[in-house]
Amino acid sequence: MFADLALVAVVIEAMVGYPDSVYRLIGHPVTWIGRLITWCDRAWNSETDSPERRRLFGLATLLLLLVVSIASGLVIVWLVDRLLGPVASLAVGGVLASSLLAQRSLDSHVAAVARALESGGVAEGRAAVAHIVGRDVRALDEPGICRAAIESLAENFSDGVVAPLFWMVVAGLPGALAYKAINTADSMIGHRTPRHEAFGWAAARLDDLVNLPASRLSVLWLVLAAALLGRSPADALATVRRDAGHHRSPNAGWPEAAMAGALGIRLSGPRIYGGVPVDERWVGEGRADLRAADIRAALRLYRAACLVQAAVLLAIVAVLNP
Repeated sequence: MFADLALVAVVIEAMVGYPDSVYRLIGHPVTWIGRLITWCDRAWNSETDSPERRRLFGLATLLLLLVVSIASGLVIVWLVDRLLGPVASLAVGGVLASSLLAQRSLDSHVAAVARALESGGVAEGRAAVAHIVGRDVRALDEPGICRAAIESLAENFSDGVVAPLFWMVVAGLPGALAYKAINTADSMIGHRTPRHEAFGWAAARLDDLVNLPASRLSVLWLVLAAALLGRSPADALATVRRDAGHHRSPNAGWPEAAMAGALGIRLSGPRIYGGVPVDERWVGEGRADLRAADIRAALRLYRAACLVQAAVLLAIVAVLNP
């Protein structure tokens, strides 16, 4: 296990995030992965090919991503271990691994939606939430903006924070890089559109699989966080049991249901994707008329859940390294 690496990474990311100056200078691992996916999509995803051939090339793209990401991780680990002592190696590895987490940036982006609503009303709220969701935001009212922000917070807590940490603990830096490659591929080509339904099929299915453990773990962290904050862990669990399986995603419904139940609100529901109305089922049985204060309440729950996760990592490290 690599719990010590994960603990160092999550602490560093919580403290400093990924500095803008570094991003402007060298980009980000996700942008590097994205460039490779874009190249494969342009070179191998021909609209004149049969669906079977496009699915095969999509599988080849996924295998290439995994080979490149895992090999890169192994080379980095080998170089760091060879050049540095154990403590320095762990510190440098933690800094590198922290770039694969979205704990601080997710908090910042969701908090920006609350601030925009409070200072500029619905128009600025729509502009802020458009940075973190894929749906059509033009028709969203204030409750719709708030639901979109909280749903994004819950879903990205699972696949942007819990999942990369889980695979980091299991397989170190190479495992976390492989996870980010899969997750990035799903976000770019794993859509049921005429261009990507066949080509992105493998990426979407594998993303569902690798996110399954984290979606369940995220429920545990949110339930424990609810208990710490004096909210209702029982309501969170009841909502998960009733509504998690109704979500369009096999994984996103779990943290969304836990957050909805803990906060006493309703999430999901009807929305518009690509100009097409989608009649999603509601998650939760509480209030749907949400305000910016509900986003801030969700952020407090999210931060507590992040602390719970870090505390568990610390306990694992203490047990493994008495």
